[in-house]
Amino acid sequence: MDTTRIRITAHAPGQDRVLTDEALGFLLQLHDAFECTRQQLLQDRRRRRAAFADGDSPRFLESTRRIREDASWRVAPPAPGLEDRRVEITGPIERKMTINALNSGAKVWLADCEDASSPLWRNVIASQVNLQDAIRGSIAFTSPEGKEYKVTAAETPTIVVRPRGWHLDEHRILVDGKPMSGSLVDFGLHVLHNADDLIAAGRGPYFYLPKLESHHEARLWNDVFVMAQQLLVLPQGTIRATVLIETITAAFEMEEILFELREHSAGLNAGRWDYLFSMIKAFRLRGPEFVLPDRARLTMTVPFMRAYTEQLVRACHRRGAHAIGGMAAFVPSAKDPEATERALAAVASDKAREAGDGFDGSWVAHPGLVETCRSAFDAVLGDRPNQLERTREDVPVDGAALIDLSTTEGDITEAGLRSNIEIGIRYMEAWLRGHGAVAIYSLMEDAATAEISRSQVWQWIHNESATADGRTITRERCEAIVDELAAGFDRSPGNRYREAIALFREIALEETYPAFLTLAGTERYLGDGAERPITGPIPVQERVAA
Repeated sequence: MDTTRIRITAHAPGQDRVLTDEALGFLLQLHDAFECTRQQLLQDRRRRRAAFADGDSPRFLESTRRIREDASWRVAPPAPGLEDRRVEITGPIERKMTINALNSGAKVWLADCEDASSPLWRNVIASQVNLQDAIRGSIAFTSPEGKEYKVTAAETPTIVVRPRGWHLDEHRILVDGKPMSGSLVDFGLHVLHNADDLIAAGRGPYFYLPKLESHHEARLWNDVFVMAQQLLVLPQGTIRATVLIETITAAFEMEEILFELREHSAGLNAGRWDYLFSMIKAFRLRGPEFVLPDRARLTMTVPFMRAYTEQLVRACHRRGAHAIGGMAAFVPSAKDPEATERALAAVASDKAREAGDGFDGSWVAHPGLVETCRSAFDAVLGDRPNQLERTREDVPVDGAALIDLSTTEGDITEAGLRSNIEIGIRYMEAWLRGHGAVAIYSLMEDAATAEISRSQVWQWIHNESATADGRTITRERCEAIVDELAAGFDRSPGNRYREAIALFREIALEETYPAFLTLAGTERYLGDGAERPITGPIPVQERVAA
C-alpha cells in the first residue's frame, strides 16, 4: 500500500504508536473504497435540508415499505458482552475519565470520540492510546496533585466506541491533499489495533454510530464493516453497532436502518439531545407551530418525544434488537445535597419510565448515576438481561405524531433565552480548549446540548418569537445579553472566551445557519495543524442558507 499519498500535518504524544505504517495503509484502503460514497451521501443531506426549508416534511418511504411489512427478518442475536445493557455510562476517552468509567459498575462504557470530545489533534491521538491501554489492562493515571487512579473493578464494562459522524473530516490526515473521514479514522484505528485483544477477552469491536440521517448511511457503515472484517480476517458479524436515532429523518427509517445492519446490528439508541437539535434545525423556518419553548421544558414526556421513543422500542423489539434509552445529564454535587437529592429523584423517575416503556437499558453521564439507573431497570428486568420479548405492538406507527410540535406546552422566557446564550458560549470556550463534555450548572453539556441552545436562539430570532413578557427576541436583544455576560467571563490567560463569543455570534446570531457548530468551530479555529485560530468567516460550503 502506497502510504506516500498520506500527509499528516500535526503531531501529538503517542502518535507514532497509533499511526503505524500498517494503520495508515488500512485507513487508506477504507478511504479509497468509501470516500466517494460518503461525499454523495453528504450531498443528499444538503438536498434534504433544502427541501425541508421549502416546506417538505419527512415521511415513511414508499420504496422501503416491503422491509417494514416483512415480519420475518431479525437482526443478529446479542453479541458477547452486549446481552445485558441495563446501564451504560458515556464520556470522553480522557485518561482519568476512562478509569472512572471502567470502575463505575456500568454494564457498558460508551467511549466517545464524538460529541463529548473536542477534536483537537492531541485528543484524537490520546483517545486511541487510552483505548489501547484500557483494553490491555495497563491504563493508570496520576494527577498533578499526586492522586493515583487505576482500574480496581473485578468486572469492567463492555467498551463501545462512538466515532465521529459522517459529516466530520479529519483535517490533520490528508490523502492526495484532501482530508480523511473522521468516522473512518476513529473506526479504523480502533478496530485495527484492538479487535484481536477484544475478541480474546470474550468481547468484540463494538461501535455506536452517530448522526445517521438515512438507511443509505447505515448501508455505508455496513459495507465498511464487511470490508474491515475481510482485511483483518475477522468472521463476518464480529463487528457490532448500535445506531443513535438522533435525527428526524432517521426516525422515519428505523426498521430500514436495522435491516441494513442486521448482521452487525446491536440495536438503536434514543439520542434525545441531538434529536431535539435535529427537529429545530429541520423546521427552523417553518413558522410558529414549529417553535419550541425553553430547553428546560423539552423533557421526554412531551408528546412528540413520547411518540419517538415508543416507536423506537417497537421497531427494535419487532426485530430482536436492543432499545437503549437517552442520557441522564445531571452531575451530582456534594456541595448541594438538597439539589442533588431532587435531581436524583428526577433521574430515577426518567429511568423508571424508560424501563416501563420497554427499553433494555439507558445512559448516564456520571458514575454517581449508575446505581440510580440500575435500580430502575432492576425493578422491571429482575434477573432477565433485557426485555426483547416486549414487542410493543400496542404502539401505533404514526408519522404525524413524530413531527407534531404544536402540542408542546411551555413558554419562551427571558431566563431560558439567557441560559441558552450563556451555555452556548461557556461550552464552546471549553470545547476550544479541548474539553468536549463540560459540567455547567450541574448538567453535563456536550456538543448536542450546545447545538440545541444556539439553534433555539437562531430560530427564535428568525421567527420573531417573543418571551413570556411580550418582548420580541431580536438579534440586538441577544447581542446585549452576550455583552452583559461577556463582562463576567474569566479572561485570564489560557481562556478562549473572546473566540467563543465570536463563534457563538456566527452560529447563532448571523443570517446564515451553520449545519453543525462542530463543523463551524473546527473550520474557524481548529483548521490548521498547529490548532491556532484562523482568520476569516466560516467557509460558505458549511453554511445553510436562511
